[in-house]
Amino acid sequence: MSIHPTRHRPSGLAFALASALAFGGSGVFARPLLEAGMDSLHVTWLRVAGAALILLPVALRHRHLIHQRPLLLLAYGVFPMAGVQALYFAAIARIPVGIALLLEFLGPLLVLLWVRVVRRDKVSPAAVIGVVLAVAGLGLLLQVWTGMHLDAIGVGLALGAAAAQAAYFLLGDFMGEDADPLGVIAFGALIATVLLGALARPWTLPWELLADPLPLGAAALPGWTIALWLALVCTAIAYFTGVSAIKRLSPQIAGAVAYLEVVTAIVLAWILLGEALNPTQLLGAVVIVTGAFIAQTAVPTTSAVTSTTAPEPHKNHQPLGGH
Repeated sequence: MSIHPTRHRPSGLAFALASALAFGGSGVFARPLLEAGMDSLHVTWLRVAGAALILLPVALRHRHLIHQRPLLLLAYGVFPMAGVQALYFAAIARIPVGIALLLEFLGPLLVLLWVRVVRRDKVSPAAVIGVVLAVAGLGLLLQVWTGMHLDAIGVGLALGAAAAQAAYFLLGDFMGEDADPLGVIAFGALIATVLLGALARPWTLPWELLADPLPLGAAALPGWTIALWLALVCTAIAYFTGVSAIKRLSPQIAGAVAYLEVVTAIVLAWILLGEALNPTQLLGAVVIVTGAFIAQTAVPTTSAVTSTTAPEPHKNHQPLGGH
């Protein structure tokens, strides 16, 4: 197709890399607020509320979506913006950042299981190999032969984030040409702010922590700068660059670059938080990323083969599965 050269422009790779790097730092920058005593729901609310404020002009520009796609907007607010982030931040309060993110990135594999078991569609052999590798890697990461070394609740929360991420991927089936991706994200942030506000009760948030210096690696930063980074870089910019990448790249390439988020999170957690994986867990991490990469790149290829219509940009949203 003639659109492929546009998709593969170097700018697309640059946007995808920037998105993965921005998403990858969310857990690391949330940890100082969590360790200072802020509840994970409070941190999540701060992040989505800040992003909603930043993206408010975008939402106003696409306010027609309220009447055209209300259920889609509600779903985006519930799953990717509120569900994934709340469950992920709750998980990293109990288990290391890198492991929580690896567990969350089982989401694309859950999509494959949904497609095969619920929809009863055929799944490519490459996708099956990816699932097997990811499950094997998960066993290495958790070191199941020696018993659970990680907090079981933390692992469960991270797997819940994976399920919410999978639901987000499946929402691509319901997005049409009339729904601008960035507009949907902007309304998703606004809806998540309202939903999480009912749970987090922001009036009980320890606002004084935002004025205190909080340790991040060798530095100490005011809490408000960390919260601003989460909202601006790890949410608004991360989603914006992700959407820009999707418009320029094929799903396979954009999805592959998105998995650098996992690597980014592990490296930043090691440098700034001193969280290191042992050799067996590191091997498990590599196997999980490899399996998830193989499985995800197999999905768009199958869709492309079975599709009888023109390529649909709205189905290229999987790389946004950041949190």
